[in-house]
Amino acid sequence: MCHRNAPLTETGRLRRARCVVEDRWPLRRAAERFQVSVGCAKRWADRYRCHGEAGMVDRSSRPHHSPRRVPTRTERRIIKVRVLRRWGPARIAGLLGLNPSTVHQVLVRYRINRLAHMDRATGRVIRRYEYNEPGGLVHVDIKKLGNIPDGGGHKIHGRATGSRHSTRSQPIANNSTSSRAKLGYAYLHTALDDHSRLAYTEILPGETKTIATAFWKRAQAWFAAAGIEIQRVLTDNGACYRSRPWKEALNKAGISHKRTRPYRPQTNGKVERFHRTLLDEWAYAQPYSSETQRRAALPSWLHDYNHHRHHTSIGGPPASRVSNLSGQYN
Repeated sequence: MCHRNAPLTETGRLRRARCVVEDRWPLRRAAERFQVSVGCAKRWADRYRCHGEAGMVDRSSRPHHSPRRVPTRTERRIIKVRVLRRWGPARIAGLLGLNPSTVHQVLVRYRINRLAHMDRATGRVIRRYEYNEPGGLVHVDIKKLGNIPDGGGHKIHGRATGSRHSTRSQPIANNSTSSRAKLGYAYLHTALDDHSRLAYTEILPGETKTIATAFWKRAQAWFAAAGIEIQRVLTDNGACYRSRPWKEALNKAGISHKRTRPYRPQTNGKVERFHRTLLDEWAYAQPYSSETQRRAALPSWLHDYNHHRHHTSIGGPPASRVSNLSGQYN
């Protein structure tokens, strides 16, 4: 905080102005005495002559006139499109023949520049929630991901050459045979804590009830080792989450099961967003030469996510919300 008697605070300006106006100091002498420019000394002296002590207060930098400001009629059209169609600045600008930055300035001026809390399909306000402690709710979901062939896919060889490495088929013998070997998919099973965003992920060969139930038992043990006692689990309406083994595993642990509404993936949005981050920063972050290389990079990335990566919505890494988590300082 600046000291009240510093040269360019209200008190310093008043002392300097009084030296010039009342004590008849030359502007150059006053400027040297208070270590400011001659122009600065003259400006505050003129304000003191016109307004007295009240003139020493900072004024707004906003101009008195804005001849190039967007007309009021155009602003109303921008606001109308924003409210009715919930479009972003670029689409509104294209419709109205304006510059996207101009549209953005208007939206900021009227404080409607964010769509984060609005459902674009219905216009309803999204009710955001967060449980008060770790384990209050754990989101579980599966992400299907195509395997990478040995030697790399199109990210290494380009689209034209890499198309032969697609997940549909791949030659396994010489050119004389038509037999093909399917590369298949990897299934990312994830359990993510609602409060801390702490994530546990495994790459598994399928999404059957047996695989999903076995994954959950390992995930529950992992959270328990971190000192998190799980109370509720939220999943979609997949067949594996409606199976008897899944229900029995949760009932045995005393965990209640909640399912999202059909065709409403945003209800399970935290784990959906985690999967997007997972793809951007791990799966597609670099051109891998094989599926084995990509899978080997997952544990390191997951550790960085849980212990070191800053999470915007919680103001730090997930480990910052979990007490005594092992490996936090590695």
